[in-house]
Amino acid sequence: MLTLQARHRLDIRFRDFAYGLAACAWALHAERLTSELEAAWSAGGLGLACRSVRSGFHLLLCELALPAGAEVLVSAVTHPDMVRILEAHGLVAVPVDLDLATLAPRLELAEKLVTDRTRAILVAHLFGGRVDIEPVAAFARQHRLLLWEDCAQAFTSPDDAGDMRADVSMYSFGALKTCTALGGALLEVRSPSLLVRMRRTQATWQPQQRRAYLAVVLKFLVFRVVTLPLGYGLLARGHKAFRRDFDRLVNSSVRAFRPGELLPQLEVKPSAPLVAMLAYRLRTFDAARLSRRAAAGQSLAARITSQFAHHLVLPGHRMAPHTHWLFPVVSSRPDELIQACRRAGIDAARGASSVSVVAPPSGRPEAKAAGRMMGGLVFMPAYPELSHRALAGLVPAIESSVSKPTTWPETGSRRLRQA
Repeated sequence: MLTLQARHRLDIRFRDFAYGLAACAWALHAERLTSELEAAWSAGGLGLACRSVRSGFHLLLCELALPAGAEVLVSAVTHPDMVRILEAHGLVAVPVDLDLATLAPRLELAEKLVTDRTRAILVAHLFGGRVDIEPVAAFARQHRLLLWEDCAQAFTSPDDAGDMRADVSMYSFGALKTCTALGGALLEVRSPSLLVRMRRTQATWQPQQRRAYLAVVLKFLVFRVVTLPLGYGLLARGHKAFRRDFDRLVNSSVRAFRPGELLPQLEVKPSAPLVAMLAYRLRTFDAARLSRRAAAGQSLAARITSQFAHHLVLPGHRMAPHTHWLFPVVSSRPDELIQACRRAGIDAARGASSVSVVAPPSGRPEAKAAGRMMGGLVFMPAYPELSHRALAGLVPAIESSVSKPTTWPETGSRRLRQA
């Protein structure tokens, strides 16, 4: 099959690229644009615009200055750079295993992990779903912990600045994210004094170069064109013919930061073009497309639930709301499932998201359920531009790849049930 539906469909229109390119020419006065964006984002004046969630998280830890050796409980599956940032500040990330139906940290396990060195808990909302923060907030209050939520994969609306019970909520608008501005992040920092210190420190950072943002816009414009079905299919066939790693090419193309020392790359404030682009994307937010994406994910989930409940597991199937930023399934034969999907013209992959399992510090338990989930995880496209015919083609692909039943990794006894 010559055509191949890409694993990633950037949530951006060609006219949005045009605006971003134009902003690289006309956008000036980054400080004024940033103040206007932050005011529009947070009615209470608690917003902070950063170049990335990682930059904002680094900025937060700089100002909190937690003691070296302090521990932070983290969702057992999260972006590895968040752990790297904690470690760079002398902190210890302690993973809390997940309830695979909700992808929430299991608080009965967290109770056993809290020590007198624990200072905070970091919750990651994964794959477009939302963790119920209420019990986590109660846990944090009980143990006098700071509560941070990483909402990078869970943006739903310009009116959603996070849960008020969290001390800090962090949203990403990187290339693969919902309502992408091809970079940028918005934080809601609910301590005014902390926010003032964070703003003051970020003001001392070097600004992102205008030409650097221009290069990003051009890069992803090319990516958007190349990932159209015909071009993407030819690219995949070419890599296969020459025995090159196609997955590595795709994953490296969307990487936001270079390999190597991380913190110096984070200490950059957003440029005026990036801030202008982010403000524009929020003003023109396409709520209809998000609704269609959620519906496409729900439709695919219903098919899998009704036909393959004994072969595939849908992690996070009880999360609500769920916009299906990505559509993950757990299979006992993930590589065979990927190949079957590609033969059907749909590019499933294991590395469509850069999240990974957090390794525990010495003497702490491994997150076994999270590890087993990630070991069998396959990401399928479920974006609204996929035709009903393409989605229907997944059914025979799945049928050809499944064999023995797959059970929930935590107990081996709970079967998949529709949320």
